[in-house]
Amino acid sequence: MDTPPISRHAVTFVLLSVLLDMVGFGLIIPVLPGLIEDVGGMDLADAAKVGGWMFCAFSVAQFVCSPLMGNLSDRFGRRPLLLVAIAGLGLDYLLQAFAPTLAWLFIGRIIAGICGSSWVIANAFITDVTTPENRAKYFGLLGACFGLGFVVGPAIGGLLGSFGPRVPFFVAAAISGLNLIYGYSVLPETLAAANRRAFQWRRANPFGVFAVFRGYPGVLPMCGVLFVYFFFSAIYAAIWPYWGMAKFGWSPATVGLTLAVFGLIMAGFQGGLAGPAAALWGERRVVLIGLVTAVVGLIGYGLAWGLLPVVILMVIHGPEGFVHPMLTAMMTKSAPADAQGELQGGISAIMSVSMLAGTVFFSQIFGYFLGKGGAFAPDIAFFVAAAGMLVALAMFLIWVPAEERRT
Repeated sequence: MDTPPISRHAVTFVLLSVLLDMVGFGLIIPVLPGLIEDVGGMDLADAAKVGGWMFCAFSVAQFVCSPLMGNLSDRFGRRPLLLVAIAGLGLDYLLQAFAPTLAWLFIGRIIAGICGSSWVIANAFITDVTTPENRAKYFGLLGACFGLGFVVGPAIGGLLGSFGPRVPFFVAAAISGLNLIYGYSVLPETLAAANRRAFQWRRANPFGVFAVFRGYPGVLPMCGVLFVYFFFSAIYAAIWPYWGMAKFGWSPATVGLTLAVFGLIMAGFQGGLAGPAAALWGERRVVLIGLVTAVVGLIGYGLAWGLLPVVILMVIHGPEGFVHPMLTAMMTKSAPADAQGELQGGISAIMSVSMLAGTVFFSQIFGYFLGKGGAFAPDIAFFVAAAGMLVALAMFLIWVPAEERRT
């Protein structure tokens, strides 16, 4: 594939766009438990359960709409779809900032899921302007921007939360607005007219796209691994703030600090090491390293006794950040140029539905063992997740053979 002359500018914008989107998203994480408690008039255990159902609403909307947005970007180009996604996120943050009831918060999460395709389009952008050999590196950089967003976002969100749980939502809306203005001014189109194809509803629904994937060698097995991986890694989105508050008595600022540290570590691994690691060991071996460290990290968090071991474990399980970009890079090699948006939409649909199920699963486990009906055991969910991650590791070893055996 010939890389277009605008590739460097396109990659720069996409990386910055993902960074700004993640800063906005990260701002609200430390204060969301407090906002749910405040709006719903409930305690932390019940807020954790409601938070899980809110993430479920977000994931359902993303599961349904991500393949649609990916296919639309294969028809109309990346630029208009990415701008729509950014604008939608900004409106979502404003809606939640003014939310008077839990119903409004749920509606906001649904809108965020519908417009949460910025990640899908960003991945398609990267595929448009890079060669197959360099994609692992650039998907790693994309993941690094995701991580850096969680360095800045949660840290600022935790501090802003001291002024009230709604303040970070206003700041997140402003960031999305600035990102939209920037994108409208400089964003190039990267999908050549020759690589566009007619839109088909059959390929744009989340179930039809998996049928299409059957024609791409090796993609469906890797989709299965991603599903299980995302399901059990959903524990972090489901319970991290609630777990830290319940087990260690963390404040929103401390929750934001831990997420910032984790984001910085992930950014270092994905942005600085993804490319060299793939070149040195190959993408398959790097995925194996990531899955093994994911298991170690989950067990470790369940055994942690304070903030220091938690931070040490973040470093140990940092290579887990390789799993998603490496598997994505492996799958892009099997899909044609006119179906890369479709592929990214399908991957996002897998991520959404698996994290949907995983978040509900782990939030209910955590709420049960923290609530009146169960023992005070906030760590049980981590041990369950570790066992599940071992299943993902076994699936990868069995279903995704080494490159020399696949060719």
